[in-house]
Formats: sequence, structure tokens, C-alpha cells
Amino acid sequence: MAGSILQKCRLSHMSAAVGGAQALLLGEGPGRFLIELLRRDPSVCVTCVEQSPAMILQAKRQVRRYGLDSSRIEFCQTDALKWNPAGQVYDIIVTHFFLDCFRPEELHALVAKVGTSARADARWLVGDFCIPECGWRRKRARAIHAAMYAFFRAVTGLSAKQVTPPDDALNAVGFRLVSRRHFNFGLLHSDLWVKQNS
Repeated sequence: MAGSILQKCRLSHMSAAVGGAQALLLGEGPGRFLIELLRRDPSVCVTCVEQSPAMILQAKRQVRRYGLDSSRIEFCQTDALKWNPAGQVYDIIVTHFFLDCFRPEELHALVAKVGTSARADARWLVGDFCIPECGWRRKRARAIHAAMYAFFRAVTGLSAKQVTPPDDALNAVGFRLVSRRHFNFGLLHSDLWVKQNS
């Protein structure tokens, strides 16, 4: 499930990411979305904010493997909560399986900071785990989430104990939900948010 369905979720709104001059990828990991974006959009420039040096190394290897132009990528090895946009503005923001790593107050602070670096009409792609509203799908998702968060808290020191939906934080910085698609019986969702002109 992790291999194919997570990637399907990442790429669900890929068409909305193509055509942006500047893209920001937060918590990109080993480059699964990055590679597809570079392959499909030969003009995009990408900033990747990733805390793990091992993940950055894997992403760089993938870029070389596919013969893609590494000069179009800036890797920033840092904690996203400490990262500073430094006046940069972005057409595309991508957070796949990343926002669910933060406690509510951290999530709101991060989205508020990143939101200030978004151009008017910027697109924000979100892929994450979620909890269905009712029924056996909800019980199944809650059991899977409990196991995931227990594992990652033990292995990585993850601060979050459960998923916090980012909707309120995104709305607060002027983004509106345009499309939401669910996968794996509601366990995952892929969102396209667009910043509204003020």
C-alpha cells in the first residue's frame, strides 16, 4: 500500500503543479514528487526544505539517475519550523505526508509562515492521512493512525500524537479548497488549495 497508493495520492493533483515558475516542497523526503515535477515541467525552479541529510542524498541520487537538471533545485537542510523564506515567493507549495507530523500549534505557525511566501493564485498541494467521518472506515483509520504515530514517535521523536487537519490553518492564510480526493477507503486524501486574491 505504501508504495503505490501513497504515490498515487502525491500525483493526484500534479497537473496543477505544472506551469509554476517557483515551487516549494516541504518535507520532500527521497524525491518521489520532485522527480515527477522536474520531468513534467522543464522550466520550474524548486526549493526543497528537508531536515534529513539522508533523504536529501537520496533525492540528489534520483535526480542524477533520471538525468535531470540539478541546477533547478535548491536543497535546504533544516527544520521547516526554523526555515525562513527570506523574501522568496512561490507559485506552487507542496506538502505531502508532512503536515501530519506537527502538533496543532506547530501546524498553524508553519502554515502561517509559508502562506506569507505564496503569490496571489498560488496552488498548495496537500497529501496526507485523514480520519473518515463514520463507520468501519473511521475505526480502521483510527487503528492505523494509532499504530503509525506510536511507531514514529518511538523511532523519530515525532511530536504529534494524532493528525491535525490543516483546513483551518490554510483558510486563515487565504487558501480555499478546490479539490479533495480520497484513497484507500478514506485513509488518505489529496487536496488542491488555491490562494484567493485579497
